[in-house]
Amino acid sequence: MSTADEMAALRIRKYIDMVEAALNQLDETRIRDATAKRIVSLAKNYLYDSKYYYGIKDYITALSCISYAEGLLDALGMLGYVQVKWKRSEPRKVLVGGTFDLIHPGHIEFLKEASKKGLVYAVVARDDNVLRIKGRKPILSEVDRLKVVSSIRYVYKAVLGDREDFIVPIKKLKPDLIYLGPDQAIDENFILKRAGSEGLHLRVERMPARVNDEKYSSTHIVNEILKRYCLQSK
Repeated sequence: MSTADEMAALRIRKYIDMVEAALNQLDETRIRDATAKRIVSLAKNYLYDSKYYYGIKDYITALSCISYAEGLLDALGMLGYVQVKWKRSEPRKVLVGGTFDLIHPGHIEFLKEASKKGLVYAVVARDDNVLRIKGRKPILSEVDRLKVVSSIRYVYKAVLGDREDFIVPIKKLKPDLIYLGPDQAIDENFILKRAGSEGLHLRVERMPARVNDEKYSSTHIVNEILKRYCLQSK
């Protein structure tokens, strides 16, 4: 994604968030007219569609849908059926990091939860760092893993990590929040202390629990393949 495309996508996301906030603030109990109620419901459907198309990176269709939603609300406001409050705010940047090797449902649920908190920037670990930390090479190369993660609908942008220092992409992206997986072996206070030393102001949260316990992990998948297709054949 080019810089121009990133800026366009960011503006569309701000637009979607603004319309969603306006819809959430409506007091629908005060809308008596049946047609007006149906129009509000239609605006919600357009919002839903816009978020879906944004998630699959079809930004043109997302923009079209959210424009329809805004137009419906504006029309209701001009006719006096509702009071619409428009407030544009910057979406939060949410940074996640990991190896993302052999993508499985656990990865998807993690990224989905992160996307509920803002725009997800995923830092994909370099091959050298995976070998150093885990003692083994990843199954897929860093280029392949980056390509896979970039295509996931919940990820706004994916980048490769730094080979020397984890803080480098954090300094570059300047996230508002770092969202950790439940079993990522890095201490929240260490991140905060290091970020603070670099003049960065952010929060750190951790996903409460792994999805489906041990079933969804790259290590489990590798071991299951070995058990089913290698060990039994001997």
